[in-house]
Amino acid sequence: MTDFLTRLAGAPISWGVCEVPGWGLELQPRRVLGEMQQLGLTATELGSDGYLPTDPAELKDLCAEFGLEMIGGFVPLVLHEAAELDATIEAARRTAELMSAAGATVFVTSAVTDWDWGPRTALTSDDWNFTAKTLSIVDDILGEFGMTQAIHPHLRTVVETRADIEALLDVSDVGWTFDMGHMQIGGMDPLEFIDIAFDRIRHVHLKDVVMDLAGPVFAGDQSIMDGVQAGMFCNLGRGAVPIGAIVTELEARGYDQWYVLEQDAAITAGEPAVGAGPLLDVLASIEFLKGIEAPASADEEIHT
Repeated sequence: MTDFLTRLAGAPISWGVCEVPGWGLELQPRRVLGEMQQLGLTATELGSDGYLPTDPAELKDLCAEFGLEMIGGFVPLVLHEAAELDATIEAARRTAELMSAAGATVFVTSAVTDWDWGPRTALTSDDWNFTAKTLSIVDDILGEFGMTQAIHPHLRTVVETRADIEALLDVSDVGWTFDMGHMQIGGMDPLEFIDIAFDRIRHVHLKDVVMDLAGPVFAGDQSIMDGVQAGMFCNLGRGAVPIGAIVTELEARGYDQWYVLEQDAAITAGEPAVGAGPLLDVLASIEFLKGIEAPASADEEIHT
């Protein structure tokens, strides 16, 4: 097996699990985790709020039942508003306590405009400086729980475009979730990001994009849900993102953390039969990844 595949994890969103009303059908957790296990995945992100157990012991037991490690999860925070600082600190501490108690180590921060995911707003230089200070506070909180922060560039957040990414890189030393799909949509060449900020990458989301379908979402003419239901996030290798080149470059530079296979999906035609549905899309993406000739790690070379 190519070495990086031993660090391949799943995410419930690849099975259509999302808290947004009207997104689609949510499959039961045991089916989703069981299909991850069936596909050979050994870890998962947490998924939408409340989908998996919120009691740490129950969460650990459920993941262990399917041989899965809990990596961490996606956490929306309002970082740029001084009036929201106390609420942000409280949310970060509460979420870190829950996730770390379940064994998680990665805190994927999403810089939302407000707690209700209101329309994206562009930040001023003062806003970016305040965001950097807030991220530093969150880093200190996470350090108490042995967790690593990784800011996630994402559609409809304040870290969406190439300019946003560059602005945050300039003012903050925070670690990053390298979501190549969202970067591609926002105008940041993912391979260029590796050149600019490889030493800042703490986590990777493998995501491919059909740019013609993503364009209306980026322009604000469609919702993210509409774009997902139209198929803007496709099976790996079928879109515009150079997945193979990216993985090869990351491995060559020594990236040794998780790759999360994250194909945002929506189930809108009823519950799929066992052996069908999102399982087949994830399987197709795994088969694509198996064809990537990424360089072996130093440890693998020593033992061959």
